[in-house]
Amino acid sequence: MPSVATGRQDAARLTGYALFLLIGWTGLLVPSLIRSLERDLNQTDAGIGVFYFLYAAGYALGSFAGGLATERLGRRTVLALAAAIHGAGLLALAVSPGWTWFLVIAAPAGLGAGGIDGGVNGLFLDLFATGRGRALNNLHLFFGVGALAAPLAIGLLTEAGLGWRLIIAATGAVALPLAAVIGSLDVPQGRHARSTAPDAPAPGSAPPRSRWRQGSLPLALLAIAIGTYVGAEIGVSNWLVRFLEAAPLVVATASLSAFWGGLALGRLVSARISDRFDHGRFAATAAGIAATALVGAVLIPSLPVSIALFAVVGFAFGPIFPMIIAIGGERYPTRAAAISGTLVGLAVVGGIIYPPAMGFISVGYGLPIAMLGAAALSGVCAVALLLVRPRRASALRAAAPPPPIA
Repeated sequence: MPSVATGRQDAARLTGYALFLLIGWTGLLVPSLIRSLERDLNQTDAGIGVFYFLYAAGYALGSFAGGLATERLGRRTVLALAAAIHGAGLLALAVSPGWTWFLVIAAPAGLGAGGIDGGVNGLFLDLFATGRGRALNNLHLFFGVGALAAPLAIGLLTEAGLGWRLIIAATGAVALPLAAVIGSLDVPQGRHARSTAPDAPAPGSAPPRSRWRQGSLPLALLAIAIGTYVGAEIGVSNWLVRFLEAAPLVVATASLSAFWGGLALGRLVSARISDRFDHGRFAATAAGIAATALVGAVLIPSLPVSIALFAVVGFAFGPIFPMIIAIGGERYPTRAAAISGTLVGLAVVGGIIYPPAMGFISVGYGLPIAMLGAAALSGVCAVALLLVRPRRASALRAAAPPPPIA
């Protein structure tokens, strides 16, 4: 008979899946509705780029602040608040009277989504001390499923005459019950007890200052890798429907679904095999494949081949983000809430900078040039991951076990 602790872990895991399904869907709302929004709100690609910037800025702040707040207030409180803010923000977007209000609400809506992202990643780092590659790929698979479903479903709903306001409002309404659910669960709270004697190192270990210096380079490389990866991934995702402007809307949104379907499949496959390899090398190989396929998708003139290659890009993108989070959890095992929030926040810095800039690059030089820039970012990600030295097995065995479920 399953233990009470196991039942609680399962409830937390399933709720985490539901929350990632939600933010996967919401992340593709505006990219899928881009043609309707530009028409109804009288905007250009540059205007949509401003929205992406504000949403991503809120997302980054939610990730950073959520990780730090979790260490003080507890994960249950922070995650419930993040889900509630995200849902309320989406409802406010749905009733926005004009473009100015739409922009004002972008950051709060992103704030809640970022808090969910960083918070649930930290939850899974605490829930799964071993097999983190599998656990995190399974978690991010649900993000990919939400992102896969959104463009296809929204494209069909839009073609059937359903307005963008109702689609966004219905999504916001789903977030609020999830806030109540996560707020009622017993989960690892993620609080960090600060040492009363911070200058006293453990016997046989380096002083705190030396340990920080030794650990800062991997964190910096992981920051570069996750930032450039997210800049490339969100850049492709946000602008793919626009890039395929010559195709009918249903074909363009289906292509975006194919991209996210490939990404979900990549995470499904990676969940089965990634823990057999060094996580850094595994993710670096995937980033290199994605960069190559993306160049082909942009330059090959055949629309069917281009769409197929975008699906390959998604497949290769799949394991990169969860692998980077897993590496962070391995290197900083006692700071799951802080490291997940920090890495997700740094990831969104890439989302703040490059995907919005693609709108301006599109206006000045053409969207294909902006897409090739995304391929270059994926290449930088691969190099950064190759420079992260594998963690020694002895260090992994010495990692602290996860805190008990309270």
